Formats: sequence, structure tokens, C-alpha cells
Amino acid sequence: MTDRPLTLMAVHAHPDDEATGTGGVLARYAAEGIRTVLVTCTDGGCGDGPGGLKPGDPGHDPAAVALMRRQELEASRDVLKISDLETLDYADSGMMGWPSNDAPGSFWQTPVAEGAARLADLMRHYRPDVVVTYDENGFYGHPDHIQAHRITMAALEMTELTPKVYWTTMPRSGMQRFGEIMREFHPDMPEPDPAEAAAMAEIGLPDDEITTWVDTTAFSGQKFDALAAHASQGENIFFLKMGKERFGELMGTETFVRVQDATGAAVPENDLFAGLR
Repeated sequence: MTDRPLTLMAVHAHPDDEATGTGGVLARYAAEGIRTVLVTCTDGGCGDGPGGLKPGDPGHDPAAVALMRRQELEASRDVLKISDLETLDYADSGMMGWPSNDAPGSFWQTPVAEGAARLADLMRHYRPDVVVTYDENGFYGHPDHIQAHRITMAALEMTELTPKVYWTTMPRSGMQRFGEIMREFHPDMPEPDPAEAAAMAEIGLPDDEITTWVDTTAFSGQKFDALAAHASQGENIFFLKMGKERFGELMGTETFVRVQDATGAAVPENDLFAGLR
């Protein structure tokens, strides 16, 4: 036993990702006295600018957007009581297929070994007991999410550390419910074409393949407020349209698949730190 606090490290691609997929666990474990470390890999410069300006629109300034999003990230950090924030500040690569994918200095163009070496230094410094990131498809195919997964797994191989490692996911039953809610809020939304519907059906995992279901109901208000802190991206954050009460009813559990473990804790589990305390 040591005096070092138990530590959770979440590795995310953009400002606002920390709230979407892990806002509940970050808030919950901070409240339990666990050190929470957020690593944000990109500057978010391909997000919306003031007035909803999209990348490529006249007047969209990625540097100004990045500065704005850093301020929003700091606000989200305060809401979630995150202990430590580290930003790698790679240029946002944009969505798959955008010209920004190929821009020099973009995260997507960064050699995995380079990004992994920087992340490995942070891992050696913080010595996390639990590491959370995306699966190999970045959950839904975003290049920066995929790259965050790649550098996280490579960084772990560069260190002597053996934390529990989790990938964020969603149960397929939850994805189906999400689709129903979207249609409830947007009744005129057209049905997706077959190819898009097939791709959506592959997101997440069958319920029985999810190893870890964490109850974050008591922290759903913080999670909503953290998402709301990213006000410049509000048009893209569907969950904010629900309102806080409905959000709390529907977003009270965060789910993960455990991919590395040295504790022998049984699955399914309801705590990322099962076997560690």
C-alpha cells in the first residue's frame, strides 16, 4: 500500500469528448476521492466557429476556434472536478474524408510512435490504475478517435504499467433507444439509407459483450452541465436538446468493455476500480 491516490486517466480526442462518453465516471470518481486525469489529444480547431460557422466556411478560423474550445474545456473540467488536464494540442483532423485529414501536423498524420511516446511520459508521471479510451474504430470511425486509441494502446506497451484498460462503448439496446429518441425530437427526420442504417447497427456492442456498467445517475446533472460548457458546439451535441431532467433519466449509466486487467475482478462489473479497492 502507498499514499498515492487511485488514478483514472481518460484519453480523448477533442474538447467535449470527455463529457459525452465519460462525464459521469469522471464526476463520480472525483467525488469518491480518486484522482482524475484527462488527456485531450487535439485542439478542436475543426469544430464550429462563432455563429455556427463550419470548417471551410468563409471566416472560419481554426486557431480562434481552438482557443475558444480550450476555454470551454477548462469550464467542463471545473464542472466535472477533473484533477489534472493535459492537452497534446495536435491539430484537429476533422471528420473522415475531410481535406484536413491530410494537413501536416494533424493528429491523423502524426506517427503513432510520436504521439504514444508523449502519452507514455504522462502515464509514467501519473501512473494510472485505470485507463479509458476508444475502441479500434474510435467508436464511430472518427480519425482522431481512432488515432487516440492507437497511441493509447502503443503508449501502454512502452511503459511497465499494468492498469485496467477500458474502451468506451454503448449497448446495442441503448443505440436503438437513442435512435427512437432522435426521431421523437425530430419527427421529420428522414429514414437513413440502407448503407447508413447498416453502419449504425454496427456501432456499440451486444449487451452481453459489455463487461462494465457504471451507475452515474447521481452525476448526470454534472455531465449535462459539462456538455453545456461546450456551448460553441451546441448544435452538434444532440443530448442538450433533451433538457436536464430527461437527460438524467436516459444517461445514468456509462458502459465499457474491459480489455486489460491484472486484478481478476469478475465481469460483468459495476465499477472501473473493481479489484483495486
